[in-house]
Order: sequence, then C-alpha cells, then structure tokens
Amino acid sequence: MTTAIQSVSPLRQRMMDDMRMRRLAPKTQANYLRAVRDFTVFLSRSPDTATVEDLRRYQLHLVDHGVSPISLNAAITGLKFFFGTTLGHEELMAKMRPIYLPRTLPVILSRDEVSRLIAAAGNLKHQTALALAYGTGLRASEVVALKVADIDSQRMTLRVEQGKGQKDRYAMLSPILVDRLRVWWRVARAQGKMLDGGWLFPGLNPIESLSTRQLNRAVHAAAQAAGIDKRVSMHTLRHSFATHLLEQKVDIRVIQVMLGHKKLETTALYAQVATDILREVVSPLENLRTE
Repeated sequence: MTTAIQSVSPLRQRMMDDMRMRRLAPKTQANYLRAVRDFTVFLSRSPDTATVEDLRRYQLHLVDHGVSPISLNAAITGLKFFFGTTLGHEELMAKMRPIYLPRTLPVILSRDEVSRLIAAAGNLKHQTALALAYGTGLRASEVVALKVADIDSQRMTLRVEQGKGQKDRYAMLSPILVDRLRVWWRVARAQGKMLDGGWLFPGLNPIESLSTRQLNRAVHAAAQAAGIDKRVSMHTLRHSFATHLLEQKVDIRVIQVMLGHKKLETTALYAQVATDILREVVSPLENLRTE
C-alpha cells in the first residue's frame, strides 16, 4: 500500500520557513498561506510573477465580490508578508490599500448578567472556565491553554504562557476563583478527566485541551439559557472584566498589564463604556446659576 505525499513547492516552503523563523503563531501562518493560495488561484500562475497591477486587480476583485473589510485586510497582511519578507519586493504592494475599520464599542455585561451567565453554563467545567475568563480577563485561547501547574494559590497568581504576541504574563487569582478551581479539580480528578500535569480544562480526551470553539459554544448556550439578549462571546467576559475593574477605580495602567495590552490606548477604550464612572461625572449644567 502506497501513501501519497503532497509535495510542497520551494516557494511555499521558503515562506513557511520565514514564518517559522519569526515564530509566528500557527493560526497566523495558516492565514498567511491561505491569503497567498487564494491570490494564486485568482492569478492562475505562480505568485512570484505578480505585478503591481495584478495585486491592484486582486483587491478590486475582492471588493467586487463582497469580501468583508476584515477579511480583505487579512488578505493584504498575508500578501504583504509574502511579497515583502519572502520575496523581498514590498514595492509590489504599493497599490494595495487596507480598508479603514471604524472602531466599535464592545458589548459589556452587567455584574448581574455575568453571574447569571456563569450559573447557566451546562456543566461544572464550563462554569469554571467562564468564571476564570471573567475573573482574570484571559482570552479564550489563553484559558484553554492553561495547565494545572500554572495555578499558584500561594501567590494568588495564574501563569499565562505565550499569550498573544508570544509573551508570558501573570494574571490575578481571587479567593472565590481559587475555591471554584479546587472544586473543579477534585471533581475532574475523581472522574479521571484530569491528568497529572495535564490541562486545567481537558477535552473529551484528557490528553487534549478543551478547544476555543467548544468554549465559545458553551458561552453562547449559557447566554441563551440565562435570557441575555446581548451578543455574547468569550471576549465579552474579557471586556466586562476590564470595564468593571475601571469602575472599581483600578488604575488603567494596572488593567493594561493584566490584559497584556501593548498600548495604553487599547485599554483606554473601556473608559467609554464604564457607565458607573460616567454617572459620577457632574454635568456643567448643574453648576449654572439660575435666576
């Protein structure tokens, strides 16, 4: 019995090596390769023969076919890496223009809604994972990547290894969250679902971790069960964590570190949705003298 081995072209291999050298995340690598593959299909020849005009025509093609601004910008980013880094001809991208994306305010849950959401999760594992996401501000990808050894109940910290941007950081642990984690650990160990040194939130197969897709399905189901009509995702819990801390008068620079944001202006967005802070502001109208 012979096994067919799909050959990789030298050009594709060079691009893969370039991404590996820069330690790009697997998801980023897959997105960049998809961008070049889709462009190659449009071009009907090797992408390294493309001209400035070819790339301009491709952007018009994407726009005319209703590709969303986010997907269009992702395609441009992938092609920019290919032509700029792999081929060393960044000038070929001269006529490709990213689309401006208006910044929208995030959906924020009230504290009562967060409580109802967690309680409505389908099982103890999902309840604990959602509580941890809200209580620490971690991204979904960071939650599912946690291992039992990352919990330090003595220092009340949670180690986040290689979060977004390939950076390590520490997250806070609260006494209530530690209690929840201990209950989950005892139940999972008794059921044989948690291995020594294994994932904090294992999947159906304990060797593998819970996936972000499974976690997002769980939070959608919980929102529906809790009767929350807002558009809720795992990232909503992260937004709510930051906003509620800001309303508690936590310094925004501390929140920046806890979220792992590179730029302070990214964290400053939450000042626009912290309604408790807005309510404390006295309107200048109140200080006008009336006859």
